[in-house]
Amino acid sequence: MSYAKVNGIELFYERTGAGDPVLFLHGWGTSGRVWGAQVADLAADHQVITVDWRGCGRSDHPATGNTAADNVADLLALINHLELDRPVLVGSSIGATFALEAALAEPQLVGGVVSVDGPGYWPSQGMTEQLRALTDNLAADRAGTLAGWIPGWFGPAASPALVDWTVRQALDSGVFIDALFAEAAAYDPRPRMAALTVPAVFLHGRLDSEIPLAVSETLAALVPHGSLQAIEGAGHMPQQELPREFNLALRAALERIAAGRIAAAAR
Repeated sequence: MSYAKVNGIELFYERTGAGDPVLFLHGWGTSGRVWGAQVADLAADHQVITVDWRGCGRSDHPATGNTAADNVADLLALINHLELDRPVLVGSSIGATFALEAALAEPQLVGGVVSVDGPGYWPSQGMTEQLRALTDNLAADRAGTLAGWIPGWFGPAASPALVDWTVRQALDSGVFIDALFAEAAAYDPRPRMAALTVPAVFLHGRLDSEIPLAVSETLAALVPHGSLQAIEGAGHMPQQELPREFNLALRAALERIAAGRIAAAAR
């Protein structure tokens, strides 16, 4: 078990394997454990790092600083702390937002981005009332609200045990991360996507009922070096629902990013 002290926060991380680094970022309320199938696959030929971002899992649960900007600052500080050489950032859900924002802020530290069912602009354009109600309901009945909401993250391939485990993870995370919902309700990255200078691949579960596939299609079209692949039969958590299919798509994404970096260096 390893911890890194960055920006006054103890972040739990795990690192295994050797080769080009890939750093995984989980979604709201979960932890680095959601990437177990990807770690097992990629560690044979990559250096793989998972982290529990602030407020979640085994990292500190601070009462303040639960913003996208603070999570991005933590991520960039962790890259420097671990002396990672331009890792590819793989982010699930809001973790994809952190990955894209990190690449926009410090592109020299990031080798590429894989966005997995990232919310992009959708919370501010299609979910404002839902987010307001969700925040109120979490404050009134956190356990009941999570038990009713989280099953909708998953497509038909997910087992009830996986859903229950995800609910337990969310209950273990800090209540202060709910502040991210208010921030997301005013967030729209589309005007800045053209400034992204690193390759980006958008993976998205075809059956995601939380974030429409069209969001990733739109962002992929706005990014200069962007591409999209839908994961058939998967919902919002394709890396867990269909790990074999997802791992194949992820490896293809990593190859595309590597080729993009080689082509850029040759120009």
